[in-house]
Amino acid sequence: MMHSVRIPRSRAAIPSRARGAVLFIALIVLVAMTLAGIAIMRSVDTATLIAGNLAFKQGTVQSSDNGVEVAYQWLLTNRAALSVSNAGQGYNSAIVSPAWTNPATWASAVTVGTDTAGNTISYQIHRMCNCPDVPYNGVCAVTALSNQCALDNPAAATAPPAPGEGESFTVGAPGYLQDPKVYYRVTVRSQGPRSTVSFIQAMVAIAL
Repeated sequence: MMHSVRIPRSRAAIPSRARGAVLFIALIVLVAMTLAGIAIMRSVDTATLIAGNLAFKQGTVQSSDNGVEVAYQWLLTNRAALSVSNAGQGYNSAIVSPAWTNPATWASAVTVGTDTAGNTISYQIHRMCNCPDVPYNGVCAVTALSNQCALDNPAAATAPPAPGEGESFTVGAPGYLQDPKVYYRVTVRSQGPRSTVSFIQAMVAIAL
């Protein structure tokens, strides 16, 4: 009588294949996590860089106030000679609109200095008139026309203004004409760290 003998199948190959698949999946997950970590680090570095640039930019804007103040004080001190341009002091007695971002435009500007934040401030001043080197109420030599200037109180006013607050409002109370004021445009360039540059303009009125 013959008996059949079942030979058991080997199970050694199945665990080997399973271990290989798990290792492959683990490597894929590890690579994905590494790429995600690198992406997060780059995102954080970029955000930090942008925040730093914005802070430096804001610093140049704030430093520009110093340039406006220095230019204003120069106008007050030299208001008797403002009919004539003074290139050495960054002053032009007529209005022009140059390319402010061109470095050549700032060749004749006045450099106030560098503050503690590393911002270098320069300024230029332009009188709001269409003729250079002519008094605000003078005649242009080229066109033989009156000089046109932006004034706060035109000199052609003939009637005195009404009494202001704090003055007498009785009949016949005196009213006084104010001195005419000419407008001047102050343009300030502030250069800071990381190549940050800001341009600020302010209008000031100086009594003649």
